[in-house]
Amino acid sequence: MEVGMIGLGRMGMNMARRLLRGGHRVVAYNRSPEKTQEILSDGALGAYSLSELVEKLSLPRAVWLMLPAGNVVDQYIQELSGLLRPGDILVEGGNTHYKDDLRRAQVLEEKSIGFLDVGVSGGIWGLEKGYCLMIGGKKEAYERLVPVFESLAPKDGYLYCGPTGAGHFVKMIHNGIEYGMMQAYAEGFALMEASSYREYFDYSRVAHLWNQGSVVRSWLLELLESAFSSDPRLSQIRGYVEDSGEGRWTVQEALESSVATPVTAVSLFQRFLSRQEDAFSDRILAALRREFGGHPVLKAQAAHDSHGEGKP
Repeated sequence: MEVGMIGLGRMGMNMARRLLRGGHRVVAYNRSPEKTQEILSDGALGAYSLSELVEKLSLPRAVWLMLPAGNVVDQYIQELSGLLRPGDILVEGGNTHYKDDLRRAQVLEEKSIGFLDVGVSGGIWGLEKGYCLMIGGKKEAYERLVPVFESLAPKDGYLYCGPTGAGHFVKMIHNGIEYGMMQAYAEGFALMEASSYREYFDYSRVAHLWNQGSVVRSWLLELLESAFSSDPRLSQIRGYVEDSGEGRWTVQEALESSVATPVTAVSLFQRFLSRQEDAFSDRILAALRREFGGHPVLKAQAAHDSHGEGKP
């Protein structure tokens, strides 16, 4: 198939590469032309404006957005809605709030342009391992793009979740769960770091051990093993943990639905606290975000004491 890929950041670039490996024709655009130039060496066609990208795609077109959530998505959709034609499909693959999907789909439906919301998980490792795709929108639009989903995802790695908004809703819950899992690992290793046995613990080996048949084994532990291997006490980074929105949205949804989600809420609030102090548990959270998503971390600014704590 042909796919127009807009946004060549940490996720979009590697998704375009995976599509090319799957035999698809990719027309790529990025606001900074250097990224567009970079993907040309992988076999993509470059476009240096949205109108050029649309012109290089055959009807009916499929255009995939991989942009930061927020107003920038609205701006691109507004411009694309004047360039695309009835029967084309626009895919929104960023970490968007599902309620925004409902509004955007309605705008595009008035012009008979299809819309799919796709929650994407896989981080910077997706190029090799594949991306987990959670898909919402009209079933006929989904069915047209199944070959694209098959190339991006590993076996059994994509799912039609329901009508518009369902894909990003499931991704929102996925990320809320992720917050809680990360927080549990962070607190467990922090307890070990505070114990009288800490000098005996090699945390990389502990993480590796727990992935050998333990009930708490996971890919996150594999990433934590990697982080500890290169920095045994995570002394090179500060425990300053950002949040990209999905945890907040999950807690807001819980409030609106009157569903108790104390683990998700506490893990979100802990991220707020991390911006005021530099605890060992927060350095673990920051390291995990760097490992799976390539998110930036703050470098440590002060030496840590014998318990792994540091000054803000």
